[in-house]
Amino acid sequence: MAKLSQFIDSLSNRLGLTFAWLSLAMVLVMAVIVILRYLFQIGSIALQESVIYINALIFTFGVAYTLKEQGHVRVDIFYSRLSERRRAWVDLLGTLLFLIPSTVFIIWVCWDYVSVSWRIREGSAESSGLPFVFLLKSAILVLPSLLLLQGISEFTKSLATLRRKEEP
Repeated sequence: MAKLSQFIDSLSNRLGLTFAWLSLAMVLVMAVIVILRYLFQIGSIALQESVIYINALIFTFGVAYTLKEQGHVRVDIFYSRLSERRRAWVDLLGTLLFLIPSTVFIIWVCWDYVSVSWRIREGSAESSGLPFVFLLKSAILVLPSLLLLQGISEFTKSLATLRRKEEP
Protein backbone atom coordinates (compact mmCIF):
# COMPACT_ATOMS: atom_id res chain seq x y z
CA MET A 1 0.00 0.00 0.00
CA ALA A 2 2.90 2.35 0.74
CA LYS A 3 4.24 1.94 -2.81
CA LEU A 4 0.81 2.70 -4.28
CA SER A 5 0.56 5.81 -2.13
CA GLN A 6 4.05 6.92 -3.17
CA PHE A 7 3.22 6.38 -6.85
CA ILE A 8 -0.02 8.40 -6.57
CA ASP A 9 1.74 11.17 -4.62
CA SER A 10 4.49 11.28 -7.24
CA LEU A 11 1.91 11.51 -10.04
CA SER A 12 0.04 14.30 -8.24
CA ASN A 13 3.31 16.16 -7.66
CA ARG A 14 4.39 15.93 -11.27
CA LEU A 15 1.00 16.96 -12.65
CA GLY A 16 0.46 19.74 -10.13
CA LEU A 17 3.89 21.32 -10.55
CA THR A 18 3.86 20.93 -14.34
CA PHE A 19 0.40 22.40 -14.84
CA ALA A 20 1.11 25.22 -12.38
CA TRP A 21 3.23 26.72 -15.16
CA LEU A 22 0.02 27.20 -17.12
CA SER A 23 -0.74 30.10 -14.77
CA LEU A 24 2.08 32.00 -16.44
CA ALA A 25 0.76 30.99 -19.86
CA MET A 26 -2.71 32.22 -18.91
CA VAL A 27 -1.33 35.60 -17.83
CA LEU A 28 0.60 35.91 -21.08
CA VAL A 29 -2.43 35.00 -23.20
CA MET A 30 -4.55 37.53 -21.28
CA ALA A 31 -1.87 40.19 -21.90
CA VAL A 32 -1.91 39.39 -25.63
CA ILE A 33 -5.72 39.63 -25.68
CA VAL A 34 -5.66 43.03 -23.97
CA ILE A 35 -2.87 44.35 -26.23
CA LEU A 36 -4.63 43.15 -29.38
CA ARG A 37 -7.97 44.57 -28.29
CA TYR A 38 -6.95 47.98 -26.97
CA LEU A 39 -3.91 48.81 -29.09
CA PHE A 40 -4.89 47.23 -32.40
CA GLN A 41 -8.71 46.86 -32.09
CA ILE A 42 -8.40 43.15 -32.90
CA GLY A 43 -10.54 40.62 -31.08
CA SER A 44 -9.93 36.90 -31.01
CA ILE A 45 -12.58 34.54 -29.74
CA ALA A 46 -10.16 31.62 -29.99
CA LEU A 47 -7.68 33.39 -27.70
CA GLN A 48 -10.44 34.26 -25.23
CA GLU A 49 -11.63 30.65 -25.19
CA SER A 50 -8.06 29.44 -24.72
CA VAL A 51 -8.02 31.26 -21.36
CA ILE A 52 -11.02 29.17 -20.30
CA TYR A 53 -9.24 26.00 -21.43
CA ILE A 54 -6.03 26.91 -19.60
CA ASN A 55 -7.94 27.77 -16.43
CA ALA A 56 -9.76 24.44 -16.58
CA LEU A 57 -6.46 22.58 -17.01
CA ILE A 58 -4.90 24.37 -14.04
CA PHE A 59 -7.77 23.37 -11.77
CA THR A 60 -8.15 19.87 -13.20
CA PHE A 61 -4.53 18.87 -12.83
CA GLY A 62 -3.89 20.89 -9.67
CA VAL A 63 -6.71 19.52 -7.53
CA ALA A 64 -4.95 16.29 -6.52
CA TYR A 65 -1.71 18.16 -5.78
CA THR A 66 -3.65 20.59 -3.58
CA LEU A 67 -5.19 17.69 -1.65
CA LYS A 68 -1.79 16.06 -1.24
CA GLU A 69 -0.36 19.31 0.13
CA GLN A 70 -3.32 19.70 2.54
CA GLY A 71 -4.38 22.86 0.71
CA HIS A 72 -8.12 22.25 0.54
CA VAL A 73 -10.48 24.10 2.86
CA ARG A 74 -10.95 22.69 6.32
CA VAL A 75 -11.66 24.13 9.73
CA ASP A 76 -8.04 24.54 10.81
CA ILE A 77 -8.81 26.00 14.22
CA PHE A 78 -10.08 22.57 15.23
CA TYR A 79 -7.96 20.34 12.99
CA SER A 80 -4.64 21.94 13.94
CA ARG A 81 -5.31 21.31 17.65
CA LEU A 82 -5.88 17.59 17.14
CA SER A 83 -3.27 14.95 17.78
CA GLU A 84 -1.69 13.17 14.80
CA ARG A 85 -3.87 10.14 15.48
CA ARG A 86 -7.10 12.18 15.57
CA ARG A 87 -6.14 14.03 12.41
CA ALA A 88 -5.62 10.63 10.78
CA TRP A 89 -9.14 9.63 11.90
CA VAL A 90 -10.62 12.86 10.50
CA ASP A 91 -8.80 12.36 7.19
CA LEU A 92 -9.74 8.68 7.01
CA LEU A 93 -13.43 9.27 7.73
CA GLY A 94 -13.56 12.36 5.52
CA THR A 95 -12.15 10.36 2.64
CA LEU A 96 -14.52 7.45 3.17
CA LEU A 97 -17.68 9.44 3.87
CA PHE A 98 -17.25 12.50 1.67
CA LEU A 99 -14.42 12.40 -0.85
CA ILE A 100 -14.88 8.94 -2.36
CA PRO A 101 -18.69 9.11 -2.64
CA SER A 102 -18.56 12.64 -4.08
CA THR A 103 -15.97 11.84 -6.73
CA VAL A 104 -17.69 8.61 -7.76
CA PHE A 105 -21.01 10.47 -7.97
CA ILE A 106 -19.52 13.22 -10.16
CA ILE A 107 -18.01 10.64 -12.51
CA TRP A 108 -21.27 8.70 -12.69
CA VAL A 109 -23.48 11.76 -13.28
CA CYS A 110 -21.20 13.38 -15.87
CA TRP A 111 -20.24 10.32 -17.88
CA ASP A 112 -23.09 10.60 -20.42
CA TYR A 113 -22.63 14.37 -20.75
CA VAL A 114 -18.96 13.96 -21.65
CA SER A 115 -19.50 10.90 -23.86
CA VAL A 116 -22.11 12.72 -25.96
CA SER A 117 -19.67 15.59 -26.41
CA TRP A 118 -17.02 13.11 -27.61
CA ARG A 119 -19.49 11.30 -29.87
CA ILE A 120 -20.33 14.49 -31.76
CA ARG A 121 -16.78 15.94 -31.44
CA GLU A 122 -18.34 19.07 -29.97
CA GLY A 123 -16.71 22.36 -30.89
CA SER A 124 -17.23 25.96 -29.95
CA ALA A 125 -20.57 27.59 -30.55
CA GLU A 126 -18.66 30.54 -32.02
CA SER A 127 -17.56 30.26 -35.64
CA SER A 128 -13.99 31.34 -34.88
CA GLY A 129 -13.81 29.54 -31.55
CA LEU A 130 -11.75 26.50 -30.61
CA PRO A 131 -13.02 23.18 -32.00
CA PHE A 132 -12.07 21.16 -28.91
CA VAL A 133 -14.96 21.57 -26.46
CA PHE A 134 -15.17 17.79 -26.15
CA LEU A 135 -11.60 17.78 -24.77
CA LEU A 136 -12.44 20.57 -22.35
CA LYS A 137 -15.47 18.65 -21.11
CA SER A 138 -13.24 15.64 -20.47
CA ALA A 139 -11.76 17.63 -17.62
CA ILE A 140 -15.08 17.09 -15.85
CA LEU A 141 -14.15 13.39 -15.56
CA VAL A 142 -10.39 13.81 -15.14
CA LEU A 143 -10.70 16.11 -12.11
CA PRO A 144 -12.70 13.74 -9.88
CA SER A 145 -10.63 10.79 -11.10
CA LEU A 146 -7.37 12.45 -10.00
CA LEU A 147 -9.00 13.56 -6.76
CA LEU A 148 -10.20 10.00 -6.13
CA LEU A 149 -6.70 8.64 -6.74
CA GLN A 150 -5.17 11.14 -4.34
CA GLY A 151 -7.94 10.37 -1.86
CA ILE A 152 -6.91 6.72 -1.95
CA SER A 153 -3.35 7.78 -1.19
CA GLU A 154 -4.47 9.98 1.71
CA PHE A 155 -6.61 7.13 3.02
CA THR A 156 -3.68 4.71 3.00
CA LYS A 157 -1.43 7.26 4.72
CA SER A 158 -4.06 7.84 7.43
CA LEU A 159 -4.46 4.10 7.86
CA ALA A 160 -0.69 3.69 8.19
CA THR A 161 -0.61 6.43 10.84
CA LEU A 162 -3.36 4.72 12.81
CA ARG A 163 -1.66 1.32 12.57
CA ARG A 164 1.71 2.72 13.55
CA LYS A 165 0.25 4.24 16.71
CA GLU A 166 -1.47 0.99 17.72
CA GLU A 167 1.72 -1.08 17.63
CA PRO A 168 3.72 -1.28 20.90
